[in-house]
Amino acid sequence: MKIKLSECLRPLLLGALFLGTAAHAAVQPLDKVVAIVDNDVIMQSQLDQRVKEVQQTIAKRGQDVPPASVLDQQVLERLIVENLQLQIGERSGIRITDEELNQAIGTIAQRNNMTVDQFRQALAHDGLSYEDAREQVRREMIISRVRQRRVAERIQVTDQEVKNFLKSPMGAMQQSDEYRLANILIPTPDRASSEDIQAAGKKAVDIYNQLQQGADFAKLAIAYSSSDNALEGGDMGWRKAAQLPPPFDEELSRMNAGDVTKPVRIPTGFIILKVNEKRGGNTVVTDEVHVRHILVKPSEIRTEDDTKKLIDKIYDRVKSGEDFATLAKTYSEDPGSALNGGDLDWINPQSLVPEFREVMANTPQGVLSKPFQTQYGWHVLEVLGRRAVDNTAKASEQQAMNTLRNRKYDEELQNWLRQIRDEAYVEIKLPGADSQESANQAAQ
Repeated sequence: MKIKLSECLRPLLLGALFLGTAAHAAVQPLDKVVAIVDNDVIMQSQLDQRVKEVQQTIAKRGQDVPPASVLDQQVLERLIVENLQLQIGERSGIRITDEELNQAIGTIAQRNNMTVDQFRQALAHDGLSYEDAREQVRREMIISRVRQRRVAERIQVTDQEVKNFLKSPMGAMQQSDEYRLANILIPTPDRASSEDIQAAGKKAVDIYNQLQQGADFAKLAIAYSSSDNALEGGDMGWRKAAQLPPPFDEELSRMNAGDVTKPVRIPTGFIILKVNEKRGGNTVVTDEVHVRHILVKPSEIRTEDDTKKLIDKIYDRVKSGEDFATLAKTYSEDPGSALNGGDLDWINPQSLVPEFREVMANTPQGVLSKPFQTQYGWHVLEVLGRRAVDNTAKASEQQAMNTLRNRKYDEELQNWLRQIRDEAYVEIKLPGADSQESANQAAQ
């Protein structure tokens, strides 16, 4: 049986209130609980801080900021779902180390063409705390790992599914246009009645009519959408038409940037899509190198110095005219290539360790490299050829795999988020909001 924290917190809050009254003549503002979420709470200060961040993000995009009452509801719902995922992460033992967090902050700063110090200053300029930003990044990293464990790991895509997809009309479309989309989702409850469906459909049509009259899509998404990306103006990023369920897959091929679809009924409600940008597909060409090498490794009976002397002798013997393949079969300790005379065949340089890749890039075709060291030991290599390969087919297969995984992931994620939200005990104390409890709490 889940504990209602409201009962536990009430004596503490009352005690704090009485102590505050005794110590101060004037009434002091206190932080307060705006939602109880299973065995945790969301405070007014957390809600206010997140609303402030969202307002600044919306303003930076040059969009009108919705009324605080609208944002409060949307942001609180986002915080509730985040909190549930964080509690799952806590129970699962997921932790983010300081090193991982520092690396993530550094990556964020780099993507914004800033140093970490400049990132700090930018946050301060916007009135945001660096410590709060770190905490939010930590939360997002935990949530990402929770989703990987609970959602992504359950998704499987078979080779046959990839082949079937590539043979389908949508597979052909995969190599054509790509769209940057935004969405507005008007949900219907599980086991929705005809009245529920009719009400949601009417609301979706009303939003669509506003869009046709020039209303701002992002603003309406922030105000009304129940999608996980609502506070980002419904932005879904770049998607292939094939990643979307029918009838959007075919409809998008006839749309231009700025166009909006009519509301369409889907299992979770009614959805409207907007095409923000459109771009064409590209041929994928990669460089490959035909290379062979000889590898010798230090061991318990061969010191580092002895290993270096051995590779130097092998190098001298090849330079003096001995057969490279014969020496590779005799001395090389690379089990994958030794029996083939050290031949690695045609290989993508990106699949090799940096030291090997660098020497290979700087060695002319038909020339033996000088001995060099990698994490595996000491090498000499010879470049036998270079070519540019059209890997569009392989890239298409990988794209198809990603498309199918993304399609399954998006559907599974929304179902999972709805499930954990429905199964949780949630009591909303935000003024003007209805208190909510999940059905399985009725006996409490």
